[in-house]
Amino acid sequence: MANKYEIIKKSILDKILRGTYQKDQQLPTESDMMSDFSVSRYTVRRAISDLENEKFVYRVQGGGSFVSDWSVTKKFEDAPKVIGILSTHVASYIFPAIIDGADQVLSENGFSLVLANTHNDPVRERTALTNLMGQNLGGLIIEPTQSALDTTNIDLYQKLDQMNIPMVFINAAYNNFEGTKLVSDDKLAFDRATNYLIKRGHKKIVGVFQVSDSQGVHRMAGYLKAYQDHPNILPYCTPIMYKSDEVNDALRAISELLAKKPEQRPTAIIAYNDQLAIRTIDLIHDVGLKVPEDISVIGFDDFQLSQYLSPRLTTMTHAKEDMGKDAAQLLLQKIKHHKTNSVVYSSKLIERESVRDIG
Repeated sequence: MANKYEIIKKSILDKILRGTYQKDQQLPTESDMMSDFSVSRYTVRRAISDLENEKFVYRVQGGGSFVSDWSVTKKFEDAPKVIGILSTHVASYIFPAIIDGADQVLSENGFSLVLANTHNDPVRERTALTNLMGQNLGGLIIEPTQSALDTTNIDLYQKLDQMNIPMVFINAAYNNFEGTKLVSDDKLAFDRATNYLIKRGHKKIVGVFQVSDSQGVHRMAGYLKAYQDHPNILPYCTPIMYKSDEVNDALRAISELLAKKPEQRPTAIIAYNDQLAIRTIDLIHDVGLKVPEDISVIGFDDFQLSQYLSPRLTTMTHAKEDMGKDAAQLLLQKIKHHKTNSVVYSSKLIERESVRDIG
């Protein structure tokens, strides 16, 4: 007589093979199967685990079990074992943590990495994509270049799609090319950070944003929303916008504000990221002012060095390593022809010493 888990397994497998359960269709919940077959949760999970190992079923964390495209999923082991990671800055800032997170997952599954750097330049992106397309790739993890704009390399992305090379986008996505993406909730994060300053009595808050990337556009939208929700201080709203290759122009604009009389200069500056916040703190110190006594500063990304500054930088978290791991997991799901969903990460405020309460 068959074991109970084998009965459950055979029942589900028969329905998959007959087409009663279609590709990407969700299976009954564990609770439903426990009731239908009068078995324990362990028995149900054993049956599902067998089907998963045999490539007939896949699981979505927190979402249940689904039917694999089993006729092709079994070919996963034959897929090319090289994954390309295309980033704007491979070797600096927060990107090594993202890459390390992806590598942990991919290496465990027998894949190796090829890295390419665009320096946020569409011309370099085109060269990198062309080089990557010449390799036997299993998939691509991509950080878009100047993501606030439609990509000028849309023809290459369409060609990659035609070549059936799975792609996952991190930090942002292109408006003119759809794809699975993993992003931070940038607008909400900067709404919260700006409100944090407002609640501590700050009215004259300068926001500095890199608007060639969609992250910067969304972060500026959050900053503006916070002011719109406080119309009595809206006249003090002072955004500074710059493109990725114009950061020195933004720093000059900040310097001009710092040179004003005390009653005219800002009491706080909220920066596009920690990297810019650190350079802003240097400017403040260079003109003989202090943080936070004279001017408060907030960054974004929780860059590793931020907690070692003097004063330590108040910032918002970025799911760096988790983003890399999750991007790799989603890409593996796409390689197996499974259904995937985009991911949005919430950011938390990390209070340190760079903000003063002036209320």
